[in-house]
Amino acid sequence: MSAVAALLKILELEKLEENLFRGISPSTGWQRVFGGQVIGQALMAGARTVDPERWIHSLHGYFMRPGDPTIPILYEVDRIRDGRSFTTRRVVGIQHGKAIFSMAISFQVEEDGLSHQTPMPLDVPGPDQLLGDKEMKATFMEVAPEPVRKYWERERPIEIRPTSLKHYVSREKLEPRQNIWIRTTERLPDDPRIHACVLAYASDMSLLDTSLFPHGRSVFDKRIQAASLDHAMWFHRPFRADDWLLYAQDTPNASGARGFTRGEIFTRDGTLVASCAQEGLIRLRSEEA
Repeated sequence: MSAVAALLKILELEKLEENLFRGISPSTGWQRVFGGQVIGQALMAGARTVDPERWIHSLHGYFMRPGDPTIPILYEVDRIRDGRSFTTRRVVGIQHGKAIFSMAISFQVEEDGLSHQTPMPLDVPGPDQLLGDKEMKATFMEVAPEPVRKYWERERPIEIRPTSLKHYVSREKLEPRQNIWIRTTERLPDDPRIHACVLAYASDMSLLDTSLFPHGRSVFDKRIQAASLDHAMWFHRPFRADDWLLYAQDTPNASGARGFTRGEIFTRDGTLVASCAQEGLIRLRSEEA
């Protein structure tokens, strides 16, 4: 099974009862469930209870406990409101009888109205100008730290092309922003809900890492305890997650052992399709505190 097929299977969810779904985790060897997986599955659980003609326009989630990858996650959906224009759902992910994640999701009927957007960042190399997976593994893996090498060598459903790899191999303090191109490694079905859930899954990748740029660190640093605490996302316009998307990120603040990062997601032609915000734990372990 390809990595994309495995991701689609993870997002498929098994319906156990009305408003109750079960999701599985892949066998990756990780000690906890990847946060993007929980976001994507919770979003799909909520979407499965809503008329497909209503578009997902925002989500706000909180991570409360690490997910256990060895057992399924139950997703309980609360149908809070079905209005004429907006639909609201609350989803709780449960393991071992305890909530590990909660999310509020809002859906809206398609409407016309005023429109504007911020421009895409200038002078960002296109994905075709950057190293692909094979080229990056051939040139970068030899000098990459072991945790970074293990991450990049694993087959992944999302191809990531950062415009710079400097923070993985140096302790240089960098500007508080990064730009990466993302897309699935295979074509996806045409269902817009799948593309939204896949982008929600991918949106948790690299976002917290950006908050460490000004400190010369990365999430692979063994002296950093890193974990997503909350995640918010707004979907502005239609898109395909199997086409290249620019994920432009910046980190305006870090304090209290937490890093705050924002992200804007653009198509190649500069259309802003989604925005994200996340705060995560970036705690120095006790030996350095």
